[in-house]
Amino acid sequence: MAVADRQQDLYDSAMNDTQPEPDAAANDAFTVIERTRATPLIVLCDHARNALPAEYGTLGLTAADLGRHIAYDIGAEAVARVIAAKLGAPVVVSAYSRLLIDLNRGLDDPTLIMQLSDGAIVPGNRDLSEVERARRIKRYYAPYHAAIAGLIDKSLAGGIVPVLLSIHSFTPVFKGIARPWHASVLWGDDPRLARPLLEYLARGSGLVIGDNEPYEGVLEGDTLWLHGALRGLAHTILEVRQDLIATPQGQQDWGGRIAGCITAILADPVRAEPMGAIAAFGPHGQGVG
Repeated sequence: MAVADRQQDLYDSAMNDTQPEPDAAANDAFTVIERTRATPLIVLCDHARNALPAEYGTLGLTAADLGRHIAYDIGAEAVARVIAAKLGAPVVVSAYSRLLIDLNRGLDDPTLIMQLSDGAIVPGNRDLSEVERARRIKRYYAPYHAAIAGLIDKSLAGGIVPVLLSIHSFTPVFKGIARPWHASVLWGDDPRLARPLLEYLARGSGLVIGDNEPYEGVLEGDTLWLHGALRGLAHTILEVRQDLIATPQGQQDWGGRIAGCITAILADPVRAEPMGAIAAFGPHGQGVG
């Protein structure tokens, strides 16, 4: 079985077994803020917070560890909310730490529930039983993805083809090496949002914008693969360096900057028209249908 087919089967099985509650507000695994304007944009934040459900305590970690990037994407939630507010877009925000379960991983990815992350052992994830793994998928992973799928379905039913923007953040230094990028656009095969976003962010700004750096783009099984690539929707991940969005001012500045770029892209018919269609893409951004 191909990797993509296996990922799809795992996801479908998880969603079918879960029977998530129809009211997004009834599940505390995520927060949804609904659209207030007729925009195609849907904003996502997979690693928004470092909180943990009370029953899990701290997973055996110190407060210092839970304050690190291993637990969440520092500053990302605030940036996502600023973008959504400025554009009137809906936003889906995760409620719990990626150490509980990583919502941006495929269900057979070995990093779905981390036992060791950047030198920190996660005691609460050691010797995890299949029962507990399945419980976390059912209680936290599947409802989050059901909420995203629900927003997409609602948008399509209203005649708007969604455009997905997922906000993340990365550390300024990793393994002793300083990262020069102020922000990075991560994408796989679909260039419709990624390429103009790269252009607009760099335009006259003096910023260093990474193109699939320091990470690769959309991977099979992750959030945008599930909800963007598989559904033929324009999508991209935008990562901002954490030292730039560690303060409210930085979050406002970057949220405003990104919102301005998205506004300009969506107002440009040449850029926006391709995003208004459902389309599949092959390697190097070649349309395949």
